[in-house]
Amino acid sequence: MAAAAAARTPGEAATLAVRRVGIDTWRENVAYLHRDCEVYRAEGFQALSKVEVRANGRQILATVNVVDDPAIVACTELGLSEDAFDQLGVQDGHTARISQAEPPASIAALYRKIEGERLGRAEFGAIVQDIADRRYSKIELTAFVVACNRAELDREEVFFLTEAMVNTGRRLDWQEPLVVDKHCIGGIPGNRTSMLVVPIVAAHGLLCPKTSSRAITSPAGTADTVEVLANVELPFDQLSDIVRRHRGCLAWGGTADLSPADDVLISVERPLSIDSPGQMVASILSKKIAAGSTHLVLDIPIGPTAKVRSMPEAQRLRRLFEYVAQRMRLSLDVVITDGRQPVGRGIGPVLEARDVMQVLENDPDAPNDLRQKSLRLAGRLIECDPDVRGGDGYAIARDILDSGRALSRMNAILDAQGRRPFDRHHPALGALSFEVCTDVAGVVTGIDNFQIARIARLAGAPKVKGAGVDLLRKLGGTVQPGDALYRVHAAFAADLAFARQASVRASGYRIGAAADVPQVFVEF
Repeated sequence: MAAAAAARTPGEAATLAVRRVGIDTWRENVAYLHRDCEVYRAEGFQALSKVEVRANGRQILATVNVVDDPAIVACTELGLSEDAFDQLGVQDGHTARISQAEPPASIAALYRKIEGERLGRAEFGAIVQDIADRRYSKIELTAFVVACNRAELDREEVFFLTEAMVNTGRRLDWQEPLVVDKHCIGGIPGNRTSMLVVPIVAAHGLLCPKTSSRAITSPAGTADTVEVLANVELPFDQLSDIVRRHRGCLAWGGTADLSPADDVLISVERPLSIDSPGQMVASILSKKIAAGSTHLVLDIPIGPTAKVRSMPEAQRLRRLFEYVAQRMRLSLDVVITDGRQPVGRGIGPVLEARDVMQVLENDPDAPNDLRQKSLRLAGRLIECDPDVRGGDGYAIARDILDSGRALSRMNAILDAQGRRPFDRHHPALGALSFEVCTDVAGVVTGIDNFQIARIARLAGAPKVKGAGVDLLRKLGGTVQPGDALYRVHAAFAADLAFARQASVRASGYRIGAAADVPQVFVEF
């Protein structure tokens, strides 16, 4: 190896055998080199430096990590993380050439943004393209996210960022004049309205290709909950066929290559809990436009523990969404909704799937808040149909749900995606549980969305599908000492203990007088 390294001319790539290292580095390509590797020493590589890896006609950029254990990577090997290995597309042992990587072409624009300067269309385009190409390290990505958050993007910059994110991936064209979608900005546990809106509007005849995300910091994303009922990881050709046959789908969006730069940015935004208005708008709208949507209903919940906590803040965010959507030629209907508490009763994949199926099956015990919110959102989408008069959408949506047509459409979609067994009467919940009770009498005057979500996640959700929180009391409910507020389900004793400790420190519930229940002024 030393002779081979010495024989190479300056700038020539070195050759090593590829080894798959079973580490998920979440949207970052990582290359592992042994500290005693001759190539590592001869090339002057440093930990966290960028390298270019070529094999079988493909090229990726990766961040170097140095290891000392030959059981992980031998001196003659190049280890690759799961993401990097999949992108390179070769087998273990295949030779690959490794060399120093050139800095991203957009690095100068990144430094300007860090200094607080305003960037133009070309600069955002270059940065986003380098992000999509994985040319940025996690450190550089973090610098970009923080810079955009600290010096808030103006509305023109948000448009440039959105446009660039759409242009870096696939853009679907369904060859139809009306393609609808619904999205919520998040932050409200149990808000699984998409799983009801899609079958309702699809049964009406509107095309609704719903691709959803998995949870990163929440107890369940739409894709996590749908996965309880059916397969969500579908090849794009199959997904497209399902949409055309059934007018809708409920799939994970990770296989569609829509706005890929957004997926990379999210990998650093969520751990930092950064969700600035500009980045939120660009993230949501780029995904919807890339998915081929022509009409979008956007849900902005407001409440004391929601992402948006006041009407003036909601109106500012609405105007930003509307400006960018108009520039991107997307018809947008923003709806401001009640975010004072979780929607439905269940928080966690199995519990949320139970709530959804109860609503679809018109069960008398179905959570009415989930039913009503879903009907109103579906009604707004149905009113995108030029044959429907304004104001008639809710009644049409209600008729579709009450008649069973929404359930039939949901069943058709689940069958097409690959149904999984599920019994809403006896859902497969975690076998371990405990109840959180109140020690005072009064009225439920507050439910902390963040704390309840945190407890559900500590219990194991969403990784453990049957883990989570089952709410037994909602805002305005009267309680007596000893009454249970909610029940926590877990599959493992350690998870149960973590959730119990968190609930003891802060239950997430506030008990007081009826007059103390917070009021919220929403659009329905």
